Amino acid sequence: MNSSIPEADDYLTKSDDMPIILSAKNVSKTFRDGKRSVEVLRDINIVVKQAEMVAVVGTSGSGQSTLLHILGGLDSPNTGEVIVAGQNIHLLSIKKQGELRNQKLGFVYQFHHLLGEFSALENVTLPLIIGGMGEVKARNRAQEIINKVGLKDRASHTPAELSGGERQRIAIARAMVTRPACILADEPTGNLDHKTAQSVNDLMFELNRAENTSFLIVSHDLKLAQSMQTRYELVEGRLCLLEETVT
Repeated sequence: MNSSIPEADDYLTKSDDMPIILSAKNVSKTFRDGKRSVEVLRDINIVVKQAEMVAVVGTSGSGQSTLLHILGGLDSPNTGEVIVAGQNIHLLSIKKQGELRNQKLGFVYQFHHLLGEFSALENVTLPLIIGGMGEVKARNRAQEIINKVGLKDRASHTPAELSGGERQRIAIARAMVTRPACILADEPTGNLDHKTAQSVNDLMFELNRAENTSFLIVSHDLKLAQSMQTRYELVEGRLCLLEETVT
């Protein structure tokens, strides 16, 4: 692991001593559509603190996925900056960006994106192997987090042998296995039925408490958003703070 990446305690806020895990300042993004420019994000400002649960709601096509990609360093803004674990991710080299993502961020998508030829355990182990951890230690940590998501007896199964809810739980385990500071989740329950979606939502809250991990979730699920500490709405490219709950 790259020891140059600071831990959360190294970038406490000056105002309330709560660690800021991720922040964006004046982030804007414009796409070209033929001769027309489409401004998807306009002067976005957001702060995610340690162990905070944050929701961003918006209609389909409002720019939520683009926002998550920029926050995770998978896309670049036209203007503004994104700070992850005390570093401006878009000023880093591609290699350093990858190291920062591997150590400090986890990603969960609407589709699980598990590798079909690998078992659940092997899928969850991969981020640790990529990060340089030895195979035995990596498998032990992967099994630990699989146990936490309630799939101890399904670790040897391939994605095709798992239900939709089980696949999404394994995707969450893969995102959590490196003990990231923040999970960026894009419609994580969008492909699930109501009952299964509720169990996955409950799991994310359990992991938030158990692992002290922040979650930034974009979703059309207003019920899920209402259960979060901090809620934003993305409207016409602008991020509006809806409500903040003191816990």
